[in-house]
Amino acid sequence: MINVLLIIFTISLLYLSIADRLLTYIKILAFQGIILFGVAFIELIQINPVNLALVLLETIVFKTIFVPLFLNYIIKRNKITRDSEPFLPNFISLIVITLIIIITFLLSNSIVDSSISKIYFIVSLSAIFSGLYIIATRKKIITHVLGYLVIENGVFILSLAVGTEMPLLVDLGILLDIFASVFLLGIFVNKIGDVLKDVDVDQLKKLKD
Repeated sequence: MINVLLIIFTISLLYLSIADRLLTYIKILAFQGIILFGVAFIELIQINPVNLALVLLETIVFKTIFVPLFLNYIIKRNKITRDSEPFLPNFISLIVITLIIIITFLLSNSIVDSSISKIYFIVSLSAIFSGLYIIATRKKIITHVLGYLVIENGVFILSLAVGTEMPLLVDLGILLDIFASVFLLGIFVNKIGDVLKDVDVDQLKKLKD
């Protein structure tokens, strides 16, 4: 069942590469939160109930509900156009993300540590590099925030591979990192939205001290 959920998560990365609308990005992130909830519940069912509850709350409350609603608020607050405005065509992005998944699959063959499942390694690295690709090829700052959250989901999946040993330490660190990053970037986007009519990377060149 975990493998099925992780495969669905990987498919969501492919869908993310061809998404044209910011709301679609947000919905995919919320969907990924649901998938991570299922993976965490199945993988960590044997750990301390308190630790398990914290991990599950992080995925279902924060990743699935709070962050998508917060990002949707930023878009409406700043009247940002709903298009993602990529530098490259969606077809090229789909090819690149597909190649990323294939390369990480090939790299997984070099893993010799039997304590880490290869599928976790493949999916987590695919998410991390896909997030980096989104950040590099999208114009809007808000889309860079979304790309960062995809990267964080990849890190979260990798942490689940060793979650039975130290779930609380890993996930609390990730949760605090998300809180700090999303709020800082959210404030940043709000302030820039007060100055610029449309928030994209090109307009940052106009900013001066």
